[in-house]
Amino acid sequence: MQTNAVAYPADVPRGPKEDREKLSVAETIVGWRGSLRGILSQLQAVAPTNTTVLLAGESGTGKEVIARAIHELSPRRGRNLVKVNCAAIPAGLLETEMFGHERGAFTGAINSRVGRFALADHGTLFLDEIGDMALELQPKMLRVLQEREFEAVGSTRTTQVDVRVLAATNRDLREMVRDREFREDLYYRLNAFPIDLPPLRERKADIPEFVQYFVQEFASSMDKTIEIIPEETMRMLVEHAWPGNIRELQNYVERGVILSNNGVFDPTRRNDASKSQRKTQIQRLRIKFVTRF
Repeated sequence: MQTNAVAYPADVPRGPKEDREKLSVAETIVGWRGSLRGILSQLQAVAPTNTTVLLAGESGTGKEVIARAIHELSPRRGRNLVKVNCAAIPAGLLETEMFGHERGAFTGAINSRVGRFALADHGTLFLDEIGDMALELQPKMLRVLQEREFEAVGSTRTTQVDVRVLAATNRDLREMVRDREFREDLYYRLNAFPIDLPPLRERKADIPEFVQYFVQEFASSMDKTIEIIPEETMRMLVEHAWPGNIRELQNYVERGVILSNNGVFDPTRRNDASKSQRKTQIQRLRIKFVTRF
């Protein structure tokens, strides 16, 4: 490792997956010794309980990572962690996705279907983008959270479930309650134990550790060796605002690793070179075009 490079700390999880799995869940969360120390202490306190947790933060701040850690630190870790993105499923289908349906419950229901709550029985259900759940479905969601029971669509049989619910949102649910876009009683039921995740721009001190971690992850998956991250490159990454948060940084580092050669992570310089090469190629094509016609 050259001295003008940002070195990888020895305690950053890297190397083969089986080696990383030997670390504790907390130690595999990047930033756990920095700005996330307080959040990790909350996580470790609430994980062994059955309390509902509401994770709030902008898109890309790592809400799903925290949800997975809560599940892995809980007594339910040997059971299913079932994930539902409430924004990705049309409102008309979300009820059957959550609670299942009986054969013939509606046109096209040629078979019965088990819902996500039943699949998560004795395990954990992670409801991502809970703020996008339709108002008409929220009373049924409130009931299953309170009573631990539901009926599948088209069924009169009540099903009992033992499910620990984790929810996440990038929206201000309190404002949505004031605007009557989200049920107040459901909000308070979900908000039993809130955890707010800060955006990456408020935790710049963690960016070097994220960069080092992602570089090593992607380099390993691509069978590359990257030993140097120039200080100028790291400074640029730390100073950037990253509106897409950790996810945007991760995608940028992945592209950078693809473009990097000779053991040096320097995506900006390589991109500039690529642009110059493309410009030269375009100019040559223009010359051939003019010559031909």
